[in-house]
Amino acid sequence: MPEFSRRRFLTIFAAAGTLATVPFTLKAQQPIRTWKGVAMGAAASISLSHPNADNILSRATRELERLENIFSLYREHSTLAQLNRDGVIDAPPFEFLECLGLCGIINRASGGLFDPTVQSLWRLYAQSHSQGRPPENESIRETLLRTGWDKVAINQGRVSFKRPNMAMTLNGIAQGYVADRIAKLLRHDGLNNVLINTGEFAALGGHPEGKDWPVSIDTGLGIRKEKVMLRDNALATSLPNGTFFDQAGLVGHIIDPRTGRPTQARTEAVSVTATSAAVADGLSTAICLMSKGEAAKFLTQFPSAQMA
Repeated sequence: MPEFSRRRFLTIFAAAGTLATVPFTLKAQQPIRTWKGVAMGAAASISLSHPNADNILSRATRELERLENIFSLYREHSTLAQLNRDGVIDAPPFEFLECLGLCGIINRASGGLFDPTVQSLWRLYAQSHSQGRPPENESIRETLLRTGWDKVAINQGRVSFKRPNMAMTLNGIAQGYVADRIAKLLRHDGLNNVLINTGEFAALGGHPEGKDWPVSIDTGLGIRKEKVMLRDNALATSLPNGTFFDQAGLVGHIIDPRTGRPTQARTEAVSVTATSAAVADGLSTAICLMSKGEAAKFLTQFPSAQMA
C-alpha cells in the first residue's frame, strides 16, 4: 500500500505525449489532448477533447497537486503525514474525511482485511529487511497492538489515533479517490469524454469518437491482461508481488492485518471495475488477501463492482 510499492505498469491506448495532440476520425469536434505526469507516486495522465483543453488540464493538475498535499505519505506537511507524526489532526479537509469514511465501509465489508493502519507494520518490515533480516516475532506482535481500524477516532472536527505510535497509509485507496475527485471536477465543468489515470483509471463518459475508452493492464511480470473497455466506469489493479521487502523477492509488500505478516500471493494481479475508482481501488487491495470464493462473496456487497 505505501507509495513507492504500488504496484503496476498500466498502459492506455487512447493517449500519447505530454499535452500532445492526437488526430482521429472526423466524427470528433476537437483533437484529444493529454497531460502526462506523476501523481500519488504513479504515472498519471488525463485525456480529453475540448476547445479549452489546455486551461481545463491546467486546472485539473492544480487539483491533483492539492489532493496530493492531503494524501501523500511522503510530503512532510500533507494531512496524512501530520496525522502519522502527531497522532491527531484537527479540522482535516473534507476530502480526507470522505476518504476515511469509505475506508471504514470497506474495512467492515472485508472483515478487517482492508486496513490502512498496517503502515506501522510496513515500516517494521521495511526497516528490518533493509538490515538483511526479517523482524522478530515479538516486534510483530507488539506492532500488531498498534493496528486496527477500530483504533482510529473520526469526526468532522478531528481525526486521531487511540494508541501512540500508530500510522496510516491510504495508498490502497487514495489513487482511486483522487481519480474520482478529478472526474467530479471535470463533470462539473461540463465534460463528458475524459479518461483519468492516477495509477487507477476513471472514465467520464466514453471516447470522443463514440466508443468506450480502451485500457490495458501490464502487470510488469510478463503478463498482459486483455484490454478493459471503460465508459462512466473505473478500473483499479493491485499487484500482490509488485514489490518485495527482501532482495530475494520472497517477502511481498501486502501485509495481512490479522497476522501482521506478508501474505502469500494467490494471483499475479487483481483488477476490479466499479462506478467509483476509490471503491475499485480499495476492493482490489482487500481481494489480494482473499480466496476466489471469498472475493466473489465480498463483491456482492458492492453491486457496481466486478472482477475485470
